Amino acid sequence: MKYSVAVLYQANLPPTVDGAIKPMKDGGYADSGADIAFALQQKAVNVITPVDNPNLINDLDWVFPDTDMCIRSAIARGANVIWLNTVLYKEHPISYFIDKGIAIVGQIPDLAGFYDDKLVTNELLSKHELPIPRSITITSENRNSFELDFLLPVVVKPIRGRGSQGVSLAKDITQLHATIKYFFEERQYGNALYIEEFLSGEELTITIMPPGVYQIGNAEITKNTYWSLPPVKRFNHNNGIAPYNGTVAVIHNSKVLDDDELSRPAIKQLCEFCEQAAMLVGAKAPIRIDCRADAEGRYYLFDLNMKPNMTGASRPHRAEQGSLSALAARKIGWSYEDLIFNMFNQRWISAD
Repeated sequence: MKYSVAVLYQANLPPTVDGAIKPMKDGGYADSGADIAFALQQKAVNVITPVDNPNLINDLDWVFPDTDMCIRSAIARGANVIWLNTVLYKEHPISYFIDKGIAIVGQIPDLAGFYDDKLVTNELLSKHELPIPRSITITSENRNSFELDFLLPVVVKPIRGRGSQGVSLAKDITQLHATIKYFFEERQYGNALYIEEFLSGEELTITIMPPGVYQIGNAEITKNTYWSLPPVKRFNHNNGIAPYNGTVAVIHNSKVLDDDELSRPAIKQLCEFCEQAAMLVGAKAPIRIDCRADAEGRYYLFDLNMKPNMTGASRPHRAEQGSLSALAARKIGWSYEDLIFNMFNQRWISAD
């Protein structure tokens, strides 16, 4: 069977869930979607696009909005695989087509939306004794009466955020109350937030790949369980927080661990923890987990991303637009195009 793929991007703000809002990224990931589509084309995959001759630098020539009408348009133009480079949630328009047997690259929408809630995900990881930082939830009801059972400084985060966007460090109680006040007045992220203990040690990002058959080097390798790409070290933090990649390109503040670092028992164990987390959330495609050590060097999983950023330098004008997952892939000999092609090969069809 010949596979033809169409890449989706986010067209609309996702539904508010229990008062929590996930703001849209400008452009709705059309830029990374175009990177993906072009990379697949370079690998001789038949890519379905909204126009017959897509312009190399026009992102929207390469991707379809994730609406029912536009998904139907992609299928009408010949797509039998849909790449979900978009924010997913329960009853997302793609769900209808998944039930009809379309092949998918990406997560199960219901699970992606469910685990986009950091509180839900942290509860799951904690239940299975995976290390996560201590945290408390702040709502409009307890915003002036909460008590911390861990020390300042702390990190203030949205319940449904995107990377480090909307995340800030509060160094003292005055700054913390000011941050909370601003959060509830701005209401960009909804009616609740959470406060997490600040981990002052090394920050690592780990991309976890699903089980499947992969091309690594010149060999076809079967991975029967979830497996990790080499961890990426983050540095040059801004006030203790890694800057949002839309502000600072990751190639300027990130580096894959070297062989000696990768051989450390603590790093191997951390990768195993992340692989277990991917299994727990039922990942069908790569996920990214941000981890950080405390002052004593103990690592914690602090942010699980069901949709890791997949920008890449597949097009000439995007030379600096790498992603953390693409950086990690280089360590095992994959170019960005290799990473994307291997992701494409893990496409799935609903068993229902």
